[in-house]
Amino acid sequence: MQRLRRRCSNDVVRLDLATPPSSSSSLSIDGAESTETRIQRLISEHPVIIFSRSSCCMCHVMKKLLATIGVHPTVIELDDHEISALPPASEDGSSSSSSSLAPAVFIGGACVGGLESLVALHLSGHLVPKLVEVGVLALSPGYDNNNPIISS
Repeated sequence: MQRLRRRCSNDVVRLDLATPPSSSSSLSIDGAESTETRIQRLISEHPVIIFSRSSCCMCHVMKKLLATIGVHPTVIELDDHEISALPPASEDGSSSSSSSLAPAVFIGGACVGGLESLVALHLSGHLVPKLVEVGVLALSPGYDNNNPIISS
């Protein structure tokens, strides 16, 4: 039986989506699942998840932004051939090139998009309420939705 390759570094989990699992966990992989199905399952199982390429600086910035707010997302690094299995980020479902798909953050099962979209959502004041809505963040008394910049 092959083992699931897992590398943890700075809260990043590296999964080989083509490898059968050696144990069951929320990050386990059923060998009979397609890559697309595995990605959809991971999206549905984790309220905040980022799919990224290895050593992606934009993913690091996304993680730092979310950590500043108090959220620590699951981060999955994908190989180039796996990135094409990500659902499209556009609202109309039109296909995008695989290079524009990663990094991609999903909140509550919905694709927010990349770093630019995540920052725009934060600056518009909609990120924190969205995180509260999916249950990964509780608002503290005195939170001002009109001033979404949170200092560390």
